[in-house]
Amino acid sequence: MNNNSSYTIEEVSQILRVSKLTVYDLIKKGELSAYRVGRQMRVDDDDIESYKAKSKTGLIPVNDGALSQPFKQSSNQVIISGQDIVLDMLSKHLENHTSFSSLRLYNGSLNSLMSMYKGECDVVSVHLFDGDTGEYNTPYVKRILVSQPFIQMNLVRRQAGIYVQKGNPHQIKDWKDLSMPNVKIVNREKGSGARVLLDEQLRLNGLTAQSLNGYGDELTSHYSIASSVASGKADAGVGIENVTKMVNVDFVPLITEQYDLVILKENTMLVKAIKETMASTEYRSQLEQLYGYNLGLTGQVIYES
Repeated sequence: MNNNSSYTIEEVSQILRVSKLTVYDLIKKGELSAYRVGRQMRVDDDDIESYKAKSKTGLIPVNDGALSQPFKQSSNQVIISGQDIVLDMLSKHLENHTSFSSLRLYNGSLNSLMSMYKGECDVVSVHLFDGDTGEYNTPYVKRILVSQPFIQMNLVRRQAGIYVQKGNPHQIKDWKDLSMPNVKIVNREKGSGARVLLDEQLRLNGLTAQSLNGYGDELTSHYSIASSVASGKADAGVGIENVTKMVNVDFVPLITEQYDLVILKENTMLVKAIKETMASTEYRSQLEQLYGYNLGLTGQVIYES
């Protein structure tokens, strides 16, 4: 069951990172669906995701009217898969400072890795926690890209944990508290790093999906999870600290995530370009302006097969 949140025009402008005037213009042109509640315009989460899907460069219609994966138009065009704003910044830097042009896929970590395995993208971002080793990413990448030499380098580190309502009325302090009978959660979609983190923590703490009220209610971004908690539709949800600058929720930090990039080693020029980007003063300065990101490992090679 999907829990479909709705947002004000100001909230939509924050999600899409455009002005409110641009949002109104999209609605006026019929490119973004909206509806009126009293004097206020609201936009459903599903309609935002639909607009983003239709707007992705390189998406082509298929027979049933759905949208397929991006397609490359030249050998210098790269497909970058992942959902964090730091990837949009990476894509723009490559466009402005190298011979590469880029297309963006907004898939979760596990789905991104599977797309790379199938040859559908060139750069993927991952934040996949492995409960058996306590490591991020490498165990998953090694299993999935078993026959494809790759390089894994850190992009940023960031705090992950639980969004709670202001004042934390249920006094949620750790993963086990999500199973309290009076707590309702909202979950991320299958294949996302946040979903993997929650599932691993449930396993490590001897809990099951059935023990969590709302486990089957899914949304597709950190922002929508936090907004659902802020609106009172849920009491808690897993996400990253950065979003709390935009949404009126409190945050319980529980783990430092390692947010890495994976690139196939056969793309030697692309690997070189991304290493240079990570080392560039301009790109690092942009990252430093973001709330909740740690650049201590940025550009460091974590694993190379």
